[in-house]
Amino acid sequence: MEKSQNKEWVFIINPVAGNGYAKTLKPKLEEMIQKYSVNALIVYSEKPGHAAQLARHYADNGSKYIIGVGGDGTLNEIASTLIHEKNVAIGLIPAGTGNDFIQILGFPNRFEEEHWKVLFEKKTIPIDVGLCNGLPFLNGMGLGFDAQVAAENYIEPGEVKKGGKYKYIYHILKTLLLYKEKRMTILSAEPKHETDCFINTVSIGRRFAGGFFLTPKAIANDGLLDVCMIEKLSLLERIMILPKVPKGTHLQNKKVNYYQTNKIEIEFNHEVPFHLDGELHFSKHFDVNILPGAIKIIYNPSGNHFFRTN
Repeated sequence: MEKSQNKEWVFIINPVAGNGYAKTLKPKLEEMIQKYSVNALIVYSEKPGHAAQLARHYADNGSKYIIGVGGDGTLNEIASTLIHEKNVAIGLIPAGTGNDFIQILGFPNRFEEEHWKVLFEKKTIPIDVGLCNGLPFLNGMGLGFDAQVAAENYIEPGEVKKGGKYKYIYHILKTLLLYKEKRMTILSAEPKHETDCFINTVSIGRRFAGGFFLTPKAIANDGLLDVCMIEKLSLLERIMILPKVPKGTHLQNKKVNYYQTNKIEIEFNHEVPFHLDGELHFSKHFDVNILPGAIKIIYNPSGNHFFRTN
């Protein structure tokens, strides 16, 4: 592994992000590094988990800004090893498929010229990190419908089916028609209760799956998890509620339970898929909590961001 040689910035490109789009950004990245006279190193991740190893290595060797070039999963990997790291900030050049979390930070899903300037101005803010069974997430964790969509799109760790957004839309429609809700027990409720889960999202951020605002009230640094729990829906109810989610107006539906908490514990009778920032996992028991202000991240002060700045 190459030493950072006192490089202030390290850019970690995930070459498979965005169906290969991320690696096409290297020439532009090199151009911007030269234009803004940035002391930087560019490296590639080679396999799942490698971005986390690279981030830890370069942080230990004195780098101050570790930037992912990829999607939400790339940022998740980098953040996972830098929690509570006071002397290092992370950031993201969006190059994934959904690019949901970047928009919470006031950036668009693709950088224009002015956004490179903002990136190198180094404006940072501490944001919260969620933990699910000890695994971190920056944007959110999902059970039910959206996790099943992720499972449909999954081949093996770090590899998804080809086709980008069109394939993803296909899996959304297929799951919308065929998904069968599973019974779950909310152990942290008083009293604990059971429900059939269509969607259960626990989040730091607001936006998921390329534009679905499942938790439209979420603030990324308020020390709280936002929970959106949608109970069993008929096919007609699914078709009726889905167009409301991109606008956040689904909260008016009587089958939607929305609240804020600092922890939640859930259990199923058997293993089910769940996602953390879009990355697929499996479990039957879920212990979710929050680490307030646990990571420092670059944001766009003039953008439409979703956190408190004072």
